[in-house]
Amino acid sequence: MASLINSEALSTFLQYSKPQTTLDLASLAAIGVASATYLVKGTPWNRPDPYYNQWFERPQFKDGFQSNHPAATRNIAEKLEQTDQRVVIFWGSQSGTSEIFAHKLARECHLRYGVDAIALDLSDYDPETISQIPDTKLAIFILSTFGEGDPSDNTAGLWSWLHKGQPTVSLPTLQYAAFGLGNSNYKYYNRVVDVVVESLEKAGAKAFMPVGKADDANGGTEEDFLAWKTDLFTVFQEKLGCQEREIIYTPALAVREDPSLEPIDLHHGVPIEQHSGSKGKSVKTSPIRALAVTEARELYTTPTRNCVHLELDLGSHSELRYKTGDYLVVYPIAPDAEVDGLLRALGWQEKAETPLLISALEEGAASNIPSPTSANAILRYYIDICGPVARDIVKDLAQFAPTPDARELLLTLGKNKDAYQTFTRRNYVTLGRLLSLAAPGVVWKDLPLSYLLETIPPTQPRYYSIASSSIISARRLAITVGVEKKPLADEPSTEIKGLTSNYLLALSNSFQKTETSPLYQLAGPTSALEGHKIHAAIRKSKFKLPTLPSTPIIMVAAGTGIAAFRGFIQERTRLKSIGKPVGPMVLFFGCRNPEEDYLYRQELEEARAELGGAFEIVTAFSRVAGQKKQYVQDAIRYKANDFCALLDQDASLYVCGRASMAREVGKTVQDMLMAQHGWDEPQLRKWSDSMKRGSKWLEDVWG
Repeated sequence: MASLINSEALSTFLQYSKPQTTLDLASLAAIGVASATYLVKGTPWNRPDPYYNQWFERPQFKDGFQSNHPAATRNIAEKLEQTDQRVVIFWGSQSGTSEIFAHKLARECHLRYGVDAIALDLSDYDPETISQIPDTKLAIFILSTFGEGDPSDNTAGLWSWLHKGQPTVSLPTLQYAAFGLGNSNYKYYNRVVDVVVESLEKAGAKAFMPVGKADDANGGTEEDFLAWKTDLFTVFQEKLGCQEREIIYTPALAVREDPSLEPIDLHHGVPIEQHSGSKGKSVKTSPIRALAVTEARELYTTPTRNCVHLELDLGSHSELRYKTGDYLVVYPIAPDAEVDGLLRALGWQEKAETPLLISALEEGAASNIPSPTSANAILRYYIDICGPVARDIVKDLAQFAPTPDARELLLTLGKNKDAYQTFTRRNYVTLGRLLSLAAPGVVWKDLPLSYLLETIPPTQPRYYSIASSSIISARRLAITVGVEKKPLADEPSTEIKGLTSNYLLALSNSFQKTETSPLYQLAGPTSALEGHKIHAAIRKSKFKLPTLPSTPIIMVAAGTGIAAFRGFIQERTRLKSIGKPVGPMVLFFGCRNPEEDYLYRQELEEARAELGGAFEIVTAFSRVAGQKKQYVQDAIRYKANDFCALLDQDASLYVCGRASMAREVGKTVQDMLMAQHGWDEPQLRKWSDSMKRGSKWLEDVWG
């Protein structure tokens, strides 16, 4: 019986298991292919694409250049051996100046003294491999200090490693030199290079020359670097036996015209995301986006200054988020007059939009300019043609001079510091203006674009404190932009115009449909900024309110330094309105005149009324007719008892504005505390260090 049932079941199964339709046949075929794929693991077709690497190949390695280049390494010693370099120049840079100095120095070492040198981003290599650099090599560190004595993002790995101390860090064979970039207006002037040098010495490294330091307080960075570089080359001559030779420009980058490219293939000026190496990749800054300006108004206008308030919409960019106290990073555009003047001097007016390919010609050469692009995009968006031309560049330009008179002038200015300073007191020498002044109406046909790319710093974005609270307007932020009209000392009619501030002023004027000067291509590259937009990003900040809103806060600001505090005050006012306990707040604010530049005065008065006794405003005015000049430090001194009492109540102290103001405020606060508590210097230092470590004393300063 069982056998009969099994036979019938089998017969029925076979009957219905036969393919009945075309769909059945297709299904069986698909199952067969899937089974075969599983069994052979893709062997018949899983062969490497011989051109796969080209998806990721650097442009400078195409066309056969360095086709046998060794695989990338994060070991510094290996890199030096692979490239046969005698000197390694490490750079730690936030704004790009240290990077520019490092690359220029590396090329000059090679061209002037025949010393093979390479400039390297610190974050591209593992810092512990510095210990493997042999004593036959030299290391040079060019390091910037920014913020409250902070290292640049790409120095973070070295900074952390050095702080591990001995015995982890041991450098008995390292011979080094160091140069720091800082500003003596800041409390922690050149702290980064000081800390790094101290750590290197403790680890057994040997300095082969004194540490150099640049002070940008009066714009002396370039001259300080030139003086230190002269001492470095003296060491090369006396200790290494190097002979100086005449420098003849040899391009490290190739710039080739390629009319076959279509406009759609080019980089027309949209900012390129710049990141450090894999270990130093910054997560502090958001992606760059075109943000719409939804409101623009002037806060005040005087013959020498303007101040505008801009509000921007984040609504269409869900990936962007800001917190109260963060920065808006703004990417500027060069004015038409500077771009057109330089194109005319170079003879590139008719070829401004011709497609250009940029590639490296030698090891270590790099360009921050995307390729392919055009001369117009390079000058308008990618290199800073509006900054003053450094003296060493003026001297180098003489080799390209189109006339004997131009050559003589440039050599005189480049070699003679006094002549250069006298000339620049009468003329604000941007590159275009310098070329026109040296050879009026003559084309500099021998000056190659490659030289400009290798020499002129890339255009850097500017940071603005966000002047709004994220808990009140999460998708809309504000910034406060001060615009100064600074005439040259000897020529009051000649103004030095800030690049980004004047660009934003022009944008504000266009929003209000008023005329502006200078003119800008406000629509941006390929009209990407049409409709009152700017290219910008959001950068995280440490300048934050205390976690507990009941914590007392003291805010000290001058001028546009009040921007971040506007967001602080908005936030606490909202918290108070919903029943949250809010600690006492005092704002010390300084400006010139209450009728002229008292920023956000009405808003502040309204907040004081809402907050009642929880918010006090103490003002200081420095330009009131018939009254003695008062600055914020004077106002603090006048309220010394209340100020110190708040600090004793665990208040957080914030200072925002120019570095010189912050320095004076710091001195005043320390003097008051020593007088109030009878402290000596060690006790004061202990308190100050504790406040800094606990983020209870924060500064957001510039200039």
